[in-house]
Amino acid sequence: MPPHCDTRDGPVVKACRKALESGNVNYALIWIPEESEPELKAAFDRTFRARKEGREIQEIADDWFFETAIRLHRAGEGEPYTGLKPAGLDEGPVVPRAERAISAEDPADPIQFILHTVEEDLQNRFKHVMNTKKYDVNDVRAGRAFIQAYINFVVYAHHLYLSVTSGGGHKKGGHNHET
Repeated sequence: MPPHCDTRDGPVVKACRKALESGNVNYALIWIPEESEPELKAAFDRTFRARKEGREIQEIADDWFFETAIRLHRAGEGEPYTGLKPAGLDEGPVVPRAERAISAEDPADPIQFILHTVEEDLQNRFKHVMNTKKYDVNDVRAGRAFIQAYINFVVYAHHLYLSVTSGGGHKKGGHNHET
């Protein structure tokens, strides 16, 4: 997945900011697995107390809280923590569409975008198969090119199907993002 959950403008940090602004850790707790609650609650309490010591300390404490939440979130996904990333990283074309869909309570845009992308890609792969299909049986190199195109199309289609029917999402771990 492109950078997202571990960025300064990602959903985990947004939830952490809301938790700190409201004094309610629950905004952040939903992003981590249940078994990590005590650690995040302790980090929240320490951060909340430290924020009263001035702007510079507040920034350091907030960053530590963000990093703790992201580390616990990533561990729940079965992924390593690689640090708090800067805001504004390219998330690709799907993540912003998906987030806007959630806000608008309408999945049409990401669905259409993904369906169009998959259809276009499958069409291109299929055309390549058709372009290589009619080869001279004595031209082994051309026959192998056909087989490569054939396998590329069939296996890719199969993997797409498996990805869709298996639920996709993050790796399965302590914090399962699948429904």
